[in-house]
Amino acid sequence: MNQPRKWAVVAITCLAMMLLAIDLTVLHLAIPALTVELRPTATEILWIADSYTFALAGLLITMGNIGDRIGRKKLLLIGTTIFGIASVLVAYAPNPELLIAARAAQGFAAATVMPSTLSIVRNVFTDPKERTAAVGVWSAVGAGGAALGPVVGGVLLDHFFWGSVFLINVPVVLLILIGGLIVLPESRNPRPGRIDVASVALSIAGVVALVYAMKEAPLSGLTRPAVIVAAILGIGLITVFVRRQKRLAHPFMDVRLFRYPAFSASIGANLVTVFTLVVLSFAFSQLLQFVWGWSPWATGLAFLPIVVGITVGATMGGTLIPKLGRGGVVATGLGLSAAGFLVFVLIGVAPALGLLITAGVVLGCGLGVAMAVTTDNIVASAPKERAGAASAIAETAQELGGALGIAILGTLLSASYRAGLEVPAGTPAGAVRAIEESIGNAMETAARLPGEAGQAVAAAAREAFVSGVHVTAITGAVLLAIAGVAALMTMRGIPDVILDQHDLSEVFDGEDKDDVPPGKDIDSRSGSYSTEGGS
Repeated sequence: MNQPRKWAVVAITCLAMMLLAIDLTVLHLAIPALTVELRPTATEILWIADSYTFALAGLLITMGNIGDRIGRKKLLLIGTTIFGIASVLVAYAPNPELLIAARAAQGFAAATVMPSTLSIVRNVFTDPKERTAAVGVWSAVGAGGAALGPVVGGVLLDHFFWGSVFLINVPVVLLILIGGLIVLPESRNPRPGRIDVASVALSIAGVVALVYAMKEAPLSGLTRPAVIVAAILGIGLITVFVRRQKRLAHPFMDVRLFRYPAFSASIGANLVTVFTLVVLSFAFSQLLQFVWGWSPWATGLAFLPIVVGITVGATMGGTLIPKLGRGGVVATGLGLSAAGFLVFVLIGVAPALGLLITAGVVLGCGLGVAMAVTTDNIVASAPKERAGAASAIAETAQELGGALGIAILGTLLSASYRAGLEVPAGTPAGAVRAIEESIGNAMETAARLPGEAGQAVAAAAREAFVSGVHVTAITGAVLLAIAGVAALMTMRGIPDVILDQHDLSEVFDGEDKDDVPPGKDIDSRSGSYSTEGGS
């Protein structure tokens, strides 16, 4: 395949990834408007947001394997078509029930597209250096698209009805379908083996149960029976799933991939990165709107420095490998991200645009540098035939990281807010509970209180929330720093250039390490192979 067509493939897959990334975050801005029109209950609002996540997270591993079997291009085009249709259904949903169903259909479609995009890039770019550059671009678009969601949503919601944030998907879907039919090559695993139905059921049920427990814990507490049961069930099912894979001749997910630091350390780094990034987005949006009083549109624009930073960092990541090594690049990126989080500690109740831009650029640049290299490590560690399955593992880890971030750091933010809140004396007893529940409820309650009483409540809530953001930012910085040190240590032996590993298919098809063909040896540090006398 010639170079222009290769990069056209990157453009199409990146467009698909951006479509999904934007859709992940744009709903949060649309919820207030759709709540006014459709009047969903509190439970229905949660399902409107969560049905997409449950379908996406639960089906990623399954769809990655199906793509390897039936063809990644075919699955991507099918999924994109379903996503476009579901977007129209979401935009014009007449009631909450149909909206929830349409969001679940979007999640199903996203699960087919996400692993297909990265596995197609992996199969088109066989040269290691070109692959690293292409994966860097893909990473920048994926992470940047999530940050662009509030920007796109803010602009549309300021001028059109809430469904417009989903209707904008339709022309993009048409571009992907037309370009995909013309440009994308087809690829699949020539020896896929049969699909193990039990593994499909275990992976879906286990992941959904874990995500449910993580999402429900911040809302109802860790001790609620439903949370405990879901967590135990999820861990148990995933454990059975992993053990089953070790016994299968053609495993649904080859857990031996985790033997290689190039794969396992990168999965861990990505999980921590998304873990902190999701909470930043959650806290950032509330800080700007409730504390600084910015509109949704202005809040969306405030994410642009992060997008710029991610784009710059992702394009730089590959070029730094010869100087710092893969572990050094990932550690540097995570260290920059930690520094960006610490800048947020300097932000207070009064708007500080300079600090905001600085924090966003530094944080985004670090994320881009780290994720470009870790994603390349992940896709290069698996044989090309199983690129879809490897990509799905990476995407699933990121989904779990996002849910875990809200469950842990989101809970920390809420707890810090309540601990630092000093409700002014004389506040009506009936209003205290709402004020303590969240910054949003506090500001709404303050608006209903007369004169100075309302102003005092608003000021106290702002101070408490900013204090909570500081605690959360410091915690996120510490976690990123720890992940950076771990990446430096575990990725130390990974070569600068990870070779194409399709010749390892014998190992990944169920044979033991001792069965590698004579004259070849597996590099236990990286998962790449070398022949006698050289690589």
